[in-house]
Amino acid sequence: MIDFSRLESPVFLTGSKATAYRDPCGHYHDGVFRVWHTEIHGEAGGDWYAVTAVTESHDLVSWAEPRVITPVDKRLNFSSPGNVIRYGGHWVMCLQTYPTPNGGKFGDETSRVFVMSSDDLEKWDEPELIRVKGPDVAREDMGRMIDPYLVEDKDEPGKWWCFYKQNGASMSWSRDLETWTYFGHVDAGENVCLLAEDGEYILFHSPSNGVGIKRSRDLENWTDYGLLTLGQDDWPWAQGRLTAGHVLDLRDEPGIEKYLMFFHGSSPEGCEQQETHGHASLAMAWSDDLVEWDWGGNANHGD
Repeated sequence: MIDFSRLESPVFLTGSKATAYRDPCGHYHDGVFRVWHTEIHGEAGGDWYAVTAVTESHDLVSWAEPRVITPVDKRLNFSSPGNVIRYGGHWVMCLQTYPTPNGGKFGDETSRVFVMSSDDLEKWDEPELIRVKGPDVAREDMGRMIDPYLVEDKDEPGKWWCFYKQNGASMSWSRDLETWTYFGHVDAGENVCLLAEDGEYILFHSPSNGVGIKRSRDLENWTDYGLLTLGQDDWPWAQGRLTAGHVLDLRDEPGIEKYLMFFHGSSPEGCEQQETHGHASLAMAWSDDLVEWDWGGNANHGD
C-alpha cells in the first residue's frame, strides 16, 4: 500500500549546477518503481555530457542513488528514455542519441532514436537504430529526431506505434519493431507520452511550458484538452520550465490505484544560462482522473 501522505515534496531527484535530471521514464513491475532518466553532467568551461540512468523505489518516498546504464560518449549522449514495453519475452526501452561532438547546447543533426532490450530490467543490450522512415531510407537521410515513445495500437494487438519529435510529433508503425512505415505527424511538442484507454489515445507532450494533453480516436484527428502546470507557481525549482510529463496508468494496481506523472522542472537561472540544462530536478504528481492532480507537500493534500 502506497501512503501518498508520506510524500513531503514532489521532488525526488534534485538538480544542481553540476548535474541535471531530466526526461523521466516511469515503470512499475513486481513492486518496484523505476524511473529511467537523462542525467546531464556539467564540465569545466561550460561543456557537458548526457547519459541514461535509473533510480528505484518501493514506496515513492525513498529513492536509490541513480545508476548509469549507457556509456559516456559525447558522440552519442544516449538520453531521453521514452518508455519500457514488454515484447517478445523481453523488456524493450526506446531512447535517443543527442550528439555534441563539437560542443554546443543541443544535440546535432545526427540525433536519432534507438531501442535496447533486457531480460531483467538491469542489464541492457547494445542500442539499435529504429529505422522509423522505413528500411530503404539511409540513416543519414532520416533527419534529426529525438524523444521516442512506443505504444501498442488500441485496436490491432501486435501493431506498434513509435512517436518521435520531428515536424511536431511524427509517428511510424511496425508489427515486429524492426520494419517501420511512416504514417504522419501531429502538431505537438517534445517528450510525447501516450495512453490508450476507452477507445481513444491520450497524448501528453511538452510545449514551451507545461504538459499539454491531446486526444484522438484515429491518430489523425486530435483535440486539445488543456495544459497542466501543477504547482509551478509555488516551485522555484520549476519556475523556469515544467515539462516532460510521463504518465503511468496504475489504477488497477492494488495499493496504488492512481495515475502517476513523472516530470522535470528547471529553475529560471538554469534556463536563462542553459547551464547544465536548467539545473533540472525530477518530480512526481498523481491523479484519479487526469484532471485533478496532487503532489507531495500540497496544502490541499487529500490522501
